[in-house]
Amino acid sequence: MTALIVTISVILLLVLSYLFMLKGRTGHKDLPNLRNWNYAHRGLHREGVPENSMAAFRAALDSGYGIELDVHLTKDGNLAVIHDSSLKRTAGADVLIEDLSLEDLDAYRLEGTEEKIPLFSQVLKLYAGKAPLIVELKATGGNVDALCSATCDMLSEYNGPYCLESFDPRCVAWLRKNRPHLIRGQLSEDFFRSKTSKLPWLLKLLMKYNFFNLTGRPDFVAFKFADRKNISVFLCRKLWRLQGVTWTIRTPEDQKTALKEGWISIFENFEA
Repeated sequence: MTALIVTISVILLLVLSYLFMLKGRTGHKDLPNLRNWNYAHRGLHREGVPENSMAAFRAALDSGYGIELDVHLTKDGNLAVIHDSSLKRTAGADVLIEDLSLEDLDAYRLEGTEEKIPLFSQVLKLYAGKAPLIVELKATGGNVDALCSATCDMLSEYNGPYCLESFDPRCVAWLRKNRPHLIRGQLSEDFFRSKTSKLPWLLKLLMKYNFFNLTGRPDFVAFKFADRKNISVFLCRKLWRLQGVTWTIRTPEDQKTALKEGWISIFENFEA
């Protein structure tokens, strides 16, 4: 009987610990400003209009969408908007954005067009509070502090709705500690299904099941649409009432499903 009680107590403790780790922060006063918008993934890009380009961001703004964009820190401390660290896919150059300076960026063009790699400051000037931004922090090479600090310092002068998110839980924890007034979100997916993920097995597990909510206490969880049937994501949204953001929606049918389920949608390849 004693052994049974101990076993039940241990199981109960583990379950409660698990639930506590998933807890985030609710009730941020600015979060409603981000709802009821659709967000163009890396801008409203299409053939001839590269992703994460000023042309794509202008197209999204003209169509009345918010945008999701990616921010990297350059060698000289500037903020460049591009998805990959490597420019090979987007600009055909086997170099890393973190190894380039502001002056270097002028030499590269996106996807064979005349579009250059934008600066974060240029995007902020374009949007100027007219529609909300979802800003993904792309940390690499141990630059978490520098990237987060530079991005937040620039946003401190920006008058408009926005939030910050990252796959890197260290970025979300940094925001919790250093800029607690900002809306922060933890990005994740089922890394076991990902063909490109190089994360260790344990880190894949912790990320997939949102255990890093313990350190970041995010205002929202941003999860890959195809992977959203996840017990931890369900508990984050239904038990702890965290806002859900989902990516990347690529069909009108998935868009309807996402909105019906209460997600904020990040879309591409069609007009939402």
